[in-house]
Amino acid sequence: MLGLSTVTLGTGAQTMAARADAPSSSPELTPLAQIKVGRFTVTALSDGYADMPYSYFPGRTPEQVEAAAKAQFTARPSGVRFVFNQYLVEDGTSRILIDAGPAGTLGETGRLPAALAVRGLRPDQIDAVIVTHMHQDHLGGLVAGGRRNFPNAEVYADRRDVAHWTDPARQAGAPDYLQTSFRLSSELLRLYPKLQATQGDHRIAPGLSLIDLSGHTPGHIGVRLEDGSRSLVMVSDMLFPVVHPTMGTDVNFLFEQDRAAAHAMRTRFFPRAAEEGVLIAATHMPFPGLGRVVSEGGRFSWLPADWAFQD
Repeated sequence: MLGLSTVTLGTGAQTMAARADAPSSSPELTPLAQIKVGRFTVTALSDGYADMPYSYFPGRTPEQVEAAAKAQFTARPSGVRFVFNQYLVEDGTSRILIDAGPAGTLGETGRLPAALAVRGLRPDQIDAVIVTHMHQDHLGGLVAGGRRNFPNAEVYADRRDVAHWTDPARQAGAPDYLQTSFRLSSELLRLYPKLQATQGDHRIAPGLSLIDLSGHTPGHIGVRLEDGSRSLVMVSDMLFPVVHPTMGTDVNFLFEQDRAAAHAMRTRFFPRAAEEGVLIAATHMPFPGLGRVVSEGGRFSWLPADWAFQD
């Protein structure tokens, strides 16, 4: 059985009463959500958001995607809202950050440092950063401003993504919308020359492992946390809001180069996730991105986790 123990949701140190009394012109609050997975404390943070045009989802027409968004009461003139969730994992001895957000290279982003500060942490206190794949919205915070922003962190990325995103020939043939990811990937290797290039399934520490979810990119990985009977799988870009899993595994995203491989991975993943009832953390689902894939009558849907105030 999978589950959670103590959970808290907060917005910094401010109380509910203080928020209720705050004037409408007060600065936007930083959302935090914290869960326990056995001995692990997992804090959901956010670097911000960006809206993706309805035309960015090959496999369905823009009109179909917009209709689905309207049915889910999330439609915006600018498209499907992607939140950029990052997850801080602590076990009492180390602090591991899963992804680092786009850091201002996309949408309304760059809020991760402030989120860490609300948690009482500086970037130099992070021991490791796992890059689930080398798109700009997952690695930008590591290299923003051409600096090594997490100076003491050991960085992990899959070697297949490293090879792909640092290949000059692939960059030369890539469309404009992928050029930032190629550029930032080269910056990542320059600024973090000791980057740990893993491949597929890989154990980093007791109870913390990388899992192979390749398809969205050649080296797309997830992170599994396990301690006793409790577990959590961070699946990165296996799921996108509005379209997944409700509209089907054959809905892709513009940034996926190998759409057939992404489709195949989702086709394998969704039924297994539903069967196991696994608790999932997903980068772009509405904050804090926690939920489950469920199946009813052969149709999949996303069920946000009933995770607050659990025993």
